[in-house]
Amino acid sequence: MSKISAVIITKNEADNIQRCISSLEGVADEVLVLDAYSEDETVEIATSLGARCIQREWVGFAASKNYANSLATHPYILSLDADEALSEALRASLLKEKVLLAGAYTFNRLTNYCGKWVRHGGWYPDVKLRLFPKQAANWQGDFVHEKLVLKKDVPTSHLSGDILHYSITSVEDHLERINRYSSLAAEDMFNKGKKGGWIKRWLSPGLRFLKMYLLKGGFLDGYEGYLISKFSAFSTYLRYVKLREKYQHAER
Repeated sequence: MSKISAVIITKNEADNIQRCISSLEGVADEVLVLDAYSEDETVEIATSLGARCIQREWVGFAASKNYANSLATHPYILSLDADEALSEALRASLLKEKVLLAGAYTFNRLTNYCGKWVRHGGWYPDVKLRLFPKQAANWQGDFVHEKLVLKKDVPTSHLSGDILHYSITSVEDHLERINRYSSLAAEDMFNKGKKGGWIKRWLSPGLRFLKMYLLKGGFLDGYEGYLISKFSAFSTYLRYVKLREKYQHAER
């Protein structure tokens, strides 16, 4: 029987951490929480559920996850975000596969948006690589989206069932995230020397909306699908506006 360390990084996740850790029961042989000095009861809740909690200053997504992985006890890492949980179907798949793990594994991720499970608009199946040998993978990325990179020749399999992602709880929450992540995206683009002229600034948002809402069927998710497509277009516009602002400041 292969042994698994579940690794979760946290910062003020008291509303989510119990659901996340509880879903790992029987699947993970160890739950390791790396906490960036939460100001709520995240650590107390995680500890009460049997997790091993370590606190460290925030150093970015990829660096934090790599550090947490290095502390894991077992040869396999199951990486979850605090606002995620294993579905019953995925739990069953993992328990069956755990008898003899080989290589790395991907799962589908199903996102809950303002109380609705979203299955269109490019948000599903949202395949994620989350179970992997500790010594055969490394998180990479600086500002926005970290990516797990496997060593060559590591086979990858897909397991049935979903990671349940309890992501955005309100329109206000969504707008706050758009503001935060568009700033990070603009910073990343600026550091890489990328430029977005007026054509990209005005054309890309519209194309983004059409792609998500029409081509990828966002309209099938009703009003929530419309909001997601609209806000995604706005996020695209905002990152280019912020990028332009950075170049203007640099030229002064």
